[in-house]
Amino acid sequence: MYPVTSKARRSALKEAERQRLLSSTEQDFIRLVQEPGFARWLDQIESIGGCAHPIYLSGHTTVLDANTGAVLRHYDTTGEPGGRMPVRCRNRRETRCQPCSYLHAGDTFHLVRSGLLGGKGTPKRVQFHPRLFVTLTAPSFGPVHRVGGSSGAYCRARRDGSTCAHGRPMGCGQQHADTDSALGQPLCRDCYDYVGHVLWHASAGTLWNRFCHMIRRHLATAAGITQTAFTKHLTLSFAKVAEYQKRGAVHFHAVIRLDGPDGPDFPPPAWATAQLLEQAVRSAADSVEVRTPYSPATGERVIRWGRQLDVHPIRSGAFTESAVTDSAVAAYVAKYVSKSVGDSGGIDYRITDAESIRLAPVNAHIRALMGVCWRLGGLPELESLNMRSWTHTLGYRGHVLTKSRCYSTTYGALRTVRAEHQGGGDAVPEGAVTDSAWRYVGSGHTLAEAEVAAGIAEDVAQSRRLDAEAWEDGEVRP
Repeated sequence: MYPVTSKARRSALKEAERQRLLSSTEQDFIRLVQEPGFARWLDQIESIGGCAHPIYLSGHTTVLDANTGAVLRHYDTTGEPGGRMPVRCRNRRETRCQPCSYLHAGDTFHLVRSGLLGGKGTPKRVQFHPRLFVTLTAPSFGPVHRVGGSSGAYCRARRDGSTCAHGRPMGCGQQHADTDSALGQPLCRDCYDYVGHVLWHASAGTLWNRFCHMIRRHLATAAGITQTAFTKHLTLSFAKVAEYQKRGAVHFHAVIRLDGPDGPDFPPPAWATAQLLEQAVRSAADSVEVRTPYSPATGERVIRWGRQLDVHPIRSGAFTESAVTDSAVAAYVAKYVSKSVGDSGGIDYRITDAESIRLAPVNAHIRALMGVCWRLGGLPELESLNMRSWTHTLGYRGHVLTKSRCYSTTYGALRTVRAEHQGGGDAVPEGAVTDSAWRYVGSGHTLAEAEVAAGIAEDVAQSRRLDAEAWEDGEVRP
């Protein structure tokens, strides 16, 4: 027989059994709500919109009168929960932080739109300058599965039953849905040019820079002026975003605008029309090329744009029914700035060794691209392409969005305006001196904190959806 236990011992055993049955998240919830600063922490997370991976800072900010040295305002984190303050992670990727990616997409919308319609420091006259919406694609590296289209067409219909050199069918008689995992996968991986794919990615940034230079050259030639005199007549301004296709290849959506010699404050000359700009864009896309460093393993590759090139004049939404309007283009670019290679089946974190490629949660096609990237990145003659550092992006090492200096406002300026607006009357008085000292003390959430933050983010998103629906219905929500 077991000895008779005391009441206290029986209670302790029951509590231990209860704790054992609780999940790790439930136990963390109990800890979190019992913290003395829980209410204040909740206010902090609500103030940053339920950021999924906040950065915690410790320090202080003091605003002093420049003349008298009197303290006008002082804040430090001593009295905050844990002696720290959370700030947004500002991650643009929707897969990593939905609240911050939404803000980043909104900033991108205003950045692009102000370059089309003016505002936020950009003159309104830019809406009368020649403007194009251009899509540049990568070339084909081998046939891949694709959506048949709204007409119900087959993926790659071939009735002759032909096969490739490896004995695999060269056609596909299926009708793939948008969510089909086969989309973007090669019909034959042995035929697919994986080396060309990653080398194109590694050279895409240089190809874009030369493309812009070639546009200027072709415009100068068409106008009968020298290339050195081009800047005395015109300024080429642009904003572009990179998007990963299903096959894992990047293509670019760009807004290209012509300004006067001193930027958007001045009109371009009369001969610089949208039609002339379109001709220059098309001829530059056809002629520009980049040659990769020679390697015995790859040879010298010639990098060019793909054959698919879309060029559309941008119209004002007030005067046309065209889909390519100022706001539509800005919304289109903003939609893709929160995307990444993760949306095409890749990963959003760096690869540090070859074993990580084998263990990565990706499909066989993406894994093959990553493997080739890692292998070529180890060749001394290709070291300048820095492919191992960008294996997770399949060799592409450019920013998701880039713009010319004169195109429009900046992300920093937009964030400053938003911070001042949210701060209300907390703006620094004119002539005051700010003394700040901050240090990083941590980041991220515990299991329970992540659940609470996700709930806050969903509430904010739901409120936003209701506001949008009310606006569309002509209602005004309180």
